[in-house]
Amino acid sequence: MDQAMQDELQAVLNRVKDPESGLPIARLGVVERFRYNADRNELVVFTEFGSHMPTCITCVGIATIVVDGIQRRLREELERVFPGMTITLV
Repeated sequence: MDQAMQDELQAVLNRVKDPESGLPIARLGVVERFRYNADRNELVVFTEFGSHMPTCITCVGIATIVVDGIQRRLREELERVFPGMTITLV
């Protein structure tokens, strides 16, 4: 992955915000790494939200909705920046 793409990915992580704290997801550490396959024009985003989940059962439901929203915004922003690329969040 070239430096320009790495910079753009970092910019995406800085633009997508956690709705509760207002912090960019780059600061939250929920995206562990990216894997890019140029031949297949595919980007895999490895995320880790488990350690950020509360232990309260009711709170987990709310946190799951927040996580889904973050992942949706992340996917939308990546698709906007990299049109035509296959984006997979795992």
